[in-house]
Amino acid sequence: MAVVQDVHGHHDHHPSGIMRWVMTTNHKDIGTMYLWFSFAMFLVGGFLAMGIRAELFMPGIQILEPELFNSFTTLHGLIMVFGAIMPAFVGLANWQVPMMIGAPDMAFARMNNWSFWLLPVAGMLLISSFFVPGGAAAGGWTFYPPLSAQGGLGVDMMIFAIHILGASSIMGAINIITTILNMRAPGMTLMKMPMFVWTWLITAYLLVLVMPVLAGTVTMLLTDRHFGTSFFNAAGGGDPVLFQHIFWFFGHPEVYIMILPAFGIVSEIVPTFSRKPLFGYASMVYATASIAILSCIVWAHHMFTAGMPTVGQLFFMYATMLIAVPTGVKVFNWTATMWRGSLTFETPMLFSIGFIFLFVIGGFSGVICAIVPIDIQVQDTYYVIAHFHYVLVSGALFAIFGGVYYWLPKWCGRMYDVKLANMHFWLSMIFFNVAFFVQHFLGLAGMPRRIPDYSLQFADFNMISSIGAFGFGLSQLFFLYIVIKCIRSGEKAADKPWEGATTLEWTLPSPAPYHSFETPPVIK
Repeated sequence: MAVVQDVHGHHDHHPSGIMRWVMTTNHKDIGTMYLWFSFAMFLVGGFLAMGIRAELFMPGIQILEPELFNSFTTLHGLIMVFGAIMPAFVGLANWQVPMMIGAPDMAFARMNNWSFWLLPVAGMLLISSFFVPGGAAAGGWTFYPPLSAQGGLGVDMMIFAIHILGASSIMGAINIITTILNMRAPGMTLMKMPMFVWTWLITAYLLVLVMPVLAGTVTMLLTDRHFGTSFFNAAGGGDPVLFQHIFWFFGHPEVYIMILPAFGIVSEIVPTFSRKPLFGYASMVYATASIAILSCIVWAHHMFTAGMPTVGQLFFMYATMLIAVPTGVKVFNWTATMWRGSLTFETPMLFSIGFIFLFVIGGFSGVICAIVPIDIQVQDTYYVIAHFHYVLVSGALFAIFGGVYYWLPKWCGRMYDVKLANMHFWLSMIFFNVAFFVQHFLGLAGMPRRIPDYSLQFADFNMISSIGAFGFGLSQLFFLYIVIKCIRSGEKAADKPWEGATTLEWTLPSPAPYHSFETPPVIK
């Protein structure tokens, strides 16, 4: 242990080795830990997806028995949403937000450490729910009762894991809000903040709003299971549809929690490689806020087949279509930023353009799902699977890859192998579309989701989809190799890795270190 004396004469103990990571309050270390954790969970969730697609490669039961298949679908969804996508965005926020606003660290540095270390505990709980009697087969990642009311110990472990993940998310969100509102450098007004900071501020407010709702609904489920209440039990006067309402009041804003930071990342990358400022900055901020507000009034579009009155169906249909307007504003602004810009197609830009193109496809199929009579036809089919994977894989995940490739030279001072990184993009892009585009056709033909066996008429498209899924999964191991090779033996990166950059974070002076008493940089 090294003992360091600070300017006031106090002795400070700096642990070395692994304890430095365990006890760290440095936002960069914590951001790194979030990113590695999320990638580990991404590989676990990807393994489960491979199992699902291997079973669906041919009709009949080959590899997974129906109960095990149900556990795979349930945990694939939960691990990807809560273990992979959300922690990755929090990791990017930990790294970038303090640097972008000229702050020395996050507002609550020790709480930052705690909110990370809750995640491995919750991840282990989720994964170990596989190995208890009954597994985690509680009716998909949405764990609707009555299926989840009857499940075994695995469901209780899932509920406990969700409580822990929710606590972590709420602490992270409060930390981000406080940091952004209270720790900006002099001159950094709200309307001068980088778009990534804005999207995270709005996302953090959404998290604080809806995570307690999820905690409430899983607690009600827990009391139904063990304490004799009847919130969702029709036999005792409860209503299982009530669970759907409360769950989706969390679940739909959650979808935007997973996509708004992606919008922020793309809004940083596109101006840099267009050599132009972002087109319509103020409209981007207002569009982001509008999406967040509207996301809280569209939840029942997940429930059009649950016996809703026609007036309710119409309200949720029109409200859902209204969200397409601010989203369209964003797509227009990104396109206008690129229009007549001096474009270059480095890896982050490739992922951003791939994001915009594929996210628009996902958006179009979302508008189609918003139309009540169509949604009643495609409800719980592979059309819905295709829709939300276009939004969350080619949306959130591609933006995360773009952000990592964009900021990695800044983080570790080394440049990755650009040829390999470009190959990672093209493999991901091609195999993603092979895997998921054909699922639109499967859904329109009537193939239901979450089943291990299917009719012979769906065999060809399922085979194509499985080949694409395996290709996409193997491509991500390629990403792991690129990142490790960059960190260990990459060439030294230039001071400004992307010359000609116009976005704020490349021109901002480095924030003052903790022990320094210099004034933070002023942004003119």
